Amino acid sequence: MGTVILVRHGRTQANVDGILAGRTAGVDLDDRGREQAAATAERLTSVPLVAVVSSPLDRCRQTSALILDRQQGSPEFVVEDDITECDYGDWQGGTLKQLSTEKLWKVVQSNPSAAVFPGGESLATMQSRAVAAIRRLDAEFEEKYGPGAVWAAVSHGDIIKSVLADAYGMHLDLFQRISVGPASVSIVRYGADSPSVHATNTESGDLSWLRTAPAPADAPVGGGAGPA
Repeated sequence: MGTVILVRHGRTQANVDGILAGRTAGVDLDDRGREQAAATAERLTSVPLVAVVSSPLDRCRQTSALILDRQQGSPEFVVEDDITECDYGDWQGGTLKQLSTEKLWKVVQSNPSAAVFPGGESLATMQSRAVAAIRRLDAEFEEKYGPGAVWAAVSHGDIIKSVLADAYGMHLDLFQRISVGPASVSIVRYGADSPSVHATNTESGDLSWLRTAPAPADAPVGGGAGPA
């Protein structure tokens, strides 16, 4: 089975200011965001990536560039529209403080599967397109590079949370329970029958174990011995 490393972009000034940037152009990493992305890129030097797939938005491209610069090999670089940020429609550019007073806010928090952003897309549509893209790309890279293929997808908080919720078998209404910080690393392996989640929202730690042979298709009863 292939392995996808889900990387959220580093911090932006919009994150600091509490602004829902959405798909706004020109939202760059701030100084702290570049430091975060560089630290994540350094963590990933121990993993020979076959590809880095990025959301088309600037903050993800910048994070991807730092990852690619630190890889010893020559991973493919792919821009994938289906892992771009949610289309927040009329909410885009608003402050979280102001948006929290909207009736829709409670729906987004407690019943996100029913949330449709005015002038934008629903969270259910966002999850559907993102999960389909991640699964499709994972299958393509596994077919091309073999079952030990490891690749990175650089995307956004809500996108990664929705992909993790699917991998955990969680209903979308529970996805707000998952935290995904700037430049964090989460890891999913897609088996023949079901995915397995190996990390969520990590900011440190050795990733060299991903160089070993892929995990068996069946879940280890009792937890197993872990990677070699």
